[in-house]
Amino acid sequence: MRFYPYKLACLLAFGCFVSVTWIKSIPSDEGSTVMPDLQILYKRLLVAEELGGQVSQDLSSILEQLKNLSKTGNDTYLYSVHNRTGFKETEKQPTGLQTFLQPNIYIFMPHLRHHPGSLVPNVVLGQGRRGVSMVLGIPTVKRDKQSYLVNTLSSLLFSLTSSQCQDLLIIVFVAETNLDYVNGVAETIMKNFPKEVQSGLLEVISPSQHYYPDFASLKETFGDSKERVKWRTKQNLDFSFLMLYAQDKGMFYVQLEDDVVAKSGYYDEMKAYATNEASKPWLYLEFSQLGFIGKMFRTRDLPMIAEFFLMFHRDKPIDWLLDHILWVKVCNPEKNDKHCTEQKALLKQRYKPSLFQHVGLHSSLPGKLQHLKDKDFGKQTLYKAHNNPPAEVSSTLKHYQTHSLKSAYEGRDFFWAITPLQGDYILFNFSQPVYTSGYLFRSGNIETNGDKFFNTTVEVLPSSVLARHKLANPHYRESGNGFIIVGEFVNGLAEGKIEAALQPVSALRLVVHSDSDVWALLSEILIKV
Repeated sequence: MRFYPYKLACLLAFGCFVSVTWIKSIPSDEGSTVMPDLQILYKRLLVAEELGGQVSQDLSSILEQLKNLSKTGNDTYLYSVHNRTGFKETEKQPTGLQTFLQPNIYIFMPHLRHHPGSLVPNVVLGQGRRGVSMVLGIPTVKRDKQSYLVNTLSSLLFSLTSSQCQDLLIIVFVAETNLDYVNGVAETIMKNFPKEVQSGLLEVISPSQHYYPDFASLKETFGDSKERVKWRTKQNLDFSFLMLYAQDKGMFYVQLEDDVVAKSGYYDEMKAYATNEASKPWLYLEFSQLGFIGKMFRTRDLPMIAEFFLMFHRDKPIDWLLDHILWVKVCNPEKNDKHCTEQKALLKQRYKPSLFQHVGLHSSLPGKLQHLKDKDFGKQTLYKAHNNPPAEVSSTLKHYQTHSLKSAYEGRDFFWAITPLQGDYILFNFSQPVYTSGYLFRSGNIETNGDKFFNTTVEVLPSSVLARHKLANPHYRESGNGFIIVGEFVNGLAEGKIEAALQPVSALRLVVHSDSDVWALLSEILIKV
């Protein structure tokens, strides 16, 4: 900015110098006539006028540049203010670490002024994944009784394909300020879902210890106890924090809770429905009729929604506030309730059957029991049937009730066995040797996903003598009795191909190599022929 006044001063000084020089250079010879002097002076005035015009153009150009600079400065300031709509990543911060820049939050939560860093999320686990189609947000808190978080995550991850895993982000928000508890939850998730964490599919975040206000000053309203008012107020703050963190991660954001199960195939159904409804002016889509479970929003709407929640976080529960947003948007005070209801219905679309079911009995509110069930959820698909080649099946495992191995192999049920021990096996002895291209064994199901096979191998028995001679080849691992190890269970799933050199196969078996702490369930048995 200092360059332009300097240039202007130089031009003015130069103009003055030229004018004075020309004036002084006018001949003062008394012998000369007046007419030649006037002609010389006239010519020099013409030159001076031309130079003055050039100076004027230069000055106009400088002024125009100054105006443009001023406009650019104002636009930059407006852009900066406009972008203060929520958590935004800064260049000096690592990927996935964002800070809340919206000035209005200091009006709604004035205690944050004393702790400027309190709006930086603590990213405990995460790879900074962005650009996905769908983001699932799960707030979780410390419960006095039972934690359902691992089961909820298992349900969401069950039967997802590799392409779906790459197009999805699940954010677990540990809404606690005790770092020991936060790190404990992160360790549990890392232990149970290491692959999902390392790939960036699963993230774990928590708030600063200064994020929450002093809840002692809250007023009791709507007949709620002080403890319940605190609980619902904190829930408003938790949901807002999670929404603002997720706003630039993907296209759609789905609010869940930490005590739900998902219906198999939920990802494809939600994405397809959201795509079909994309042209309609909805604010959210509902994939469950219970509270805030399964509400899907466009991520571009999250800053507005979170700001509304923060504005009234002390006043009402989160589901009431969401309904008030609809009222503010479309309801006319001069018209009746029926008209308002019809208009609000245009901003929300209900999908049936429900894709999420509430399973938690013990609420996050201490002492409260919840018997909430979504009647539209229907029955889960607990096993997947296939046409397998004829075989005689046997096992050292004892099945529970009627969930036998034979029923599972024939596609009529799932196989559920009491705790496996080292040396236990499941044997499929084919009626005649078969040529099989591959196999798939899935343990656990959508409701009992923890009952999986661990440290268990898949082995085949080649029928030909030539194939058995190849056991000496170090490429193959011999198990015993002529069986060759071709695979193993990883995170409850065993899937692979059987090489042509081992064909045809007389038998296939699963062998357990260590004692298990849990029961084992086979929900899918597929031998490809």
